[in-house]
Amino acid sequence: MNIFEFSTVTGVGALLAGFLGALTGLGGGVVIVPLLVLLLGVDIRYAIGASLVSVIATSSGAASAYLKEGYSNIRIGMFLEVATTAGALSGAWLATRVAPPAIAIVFGCVLLYSAVQSAKPRLDAAPAPPDPLATRLKFDATYPTPEGPKPYHVRRVPLGFSLMYGAGVLSGLLGIGSGAVKVLAMDNAMNLPFKVSTTTSNFMIGVTAAASAGVYLSRGYIDPGLAMPVMLGVLTGSIVGARVLGAARTSWLRRVFAVVIIALGLEMIYSGVTGRL
Repeated sequence: MNIFEFSTVTGVGALLAGFLGALTGLGGGVVIVPLLVLLLGVDIRYAIGASLVSVIATSSGAASAYLKEGYSNIRIGMFLEVATTAGALSGAWLATRVAPPAIAIVFGCVLLYSAVQSAKPRLDAAPAPPDPLATRLKFDATYPTPEGPKPYHVRRVPLGFSLMYGAGVLSGLLGIGSGAVKVLAMDNAMNLPFKVSTTTSNFMIGVTAAASAGVYLSRGYIDPGLAMPVMLGVLTGSIVGARVLGAARTSWLRRVFAVVIIALGLEMIYSGVTGRL
């Protein structure tokens, strides 16, 4: 495969990854890293480095649209980023000291978990009474619906903060947005409506990835020739996905996405166990 063919395949795969990542809030890294490693034979650390750059692009492309539409809760996102950034630095440090097959196995397990979360039917969170800590931090807000702005109350802030540290570790270790953990924390633990959880996750993954990317850059694991087509493809896909999310029914997309990443997750685990990486 020549350089032109390599860049074309990478760019198309990155575009699809960005589109799906913006729709589901899981980030494009769960697709782009297996694509680079399994299909194109890229070293997993360089694939993770390119993925981190693409995650920043995903966040930049989708988060601005979601913020303009009034979905993202920036106060919650900035508060939880304290935990995810600390976790991302820890995960990036671990990644430089863990063998590639072990990273591949962990990545495969995270893919399978993400598939389960993606395939589950998503409903907006049920109304909840105000939480004293969330009220003090001014986290309660509204989000747009066809019937007009709908208020929601945030719950269990300490639990959500703790889960975000784990999400940050996964992001730094695996080069993904760890959106499954973030959406799970905000949607289930903190009782945010699903669209608020998804859009706020898209805002957060860029900040988390930026913290990890500095470590990978200092170690020489970010190759501009690889990162550029990945970033351009993911950015384009994330902008399109952000525009589609507001009007489209995404349940069928989640099911398709779940099938794809289950296959990728099993392949990554197999490759790690058999030492193919």
